[in-house]
Amino acid sequence: MGLGLIVAIGAQNAFVLKQGLNGQHVFTVCLVCALSDAILITIGVTSFGQVTAWLPWLEPAMRTAGALFLFLYGARSLLAAVRHQGALQPDSAVAGGRPKDSLRTTLVTCLAITWLNPHVYLDTVVMLGTVSSQYQGTRGAFAGGAISGSFLFFFTLGYGAQRLQRLFARPMVWRLLEAAIGAVMWLIAAQLALGV
Repeated sequence: MGLGLIVAIGAQNAFVLKQGLNGQHVFTVCLVCALSDAILITIGVTSFGQVTAWLPWLEPAMRTAGALFLFLYGARSLLAAVRHQGALQPDSAVAGGRPKDSLRTTLVTCLAITWLNPHVYLDTVVMLGTVSSQYQGTRGAFAGGAISGSFLFFFTLGYGAQRLQRLFARPMVWRLLEAAIGAVMWLIAAQLALGV
């Protein structure tokens, strides 16, 4: 169940894939995403109903902030697809025609994509929290399985992307990835803004 919800392409997965292809702070990004999921899964399994009752304003606020952030991030990727002529160059400090981002910049972006994305809450807190109610007495095992699935997926995606580096050494393929990431970000931002 946990893997089924996590594997769907989205803002967080696209970011992890790109970091893996770039070879930029892969371990840290995978760890932040997996730990964030672990926290949210635990909240969903242990106190889903209480959180929504206490903070009714949280969902619309997160939806608006998430849509704005994803729109800006998508615009950045689409501009990179149009402007940059570079390709993935794993042996240098440049990937996609841009210098590597600092660890701080990468962490801030990763945390924003993770924690400002209402879809993350829907999948981890709402969906898994709801499903866990079927497992009275074994919720801990259910949460453990979902959390281990999250760790497995993010580290496989981040480090597995490195096997695709030769493909992304071609400038056109890199530009297509940037365009696809931008389109996914804008699609999700539109869904959030429209409440779909």
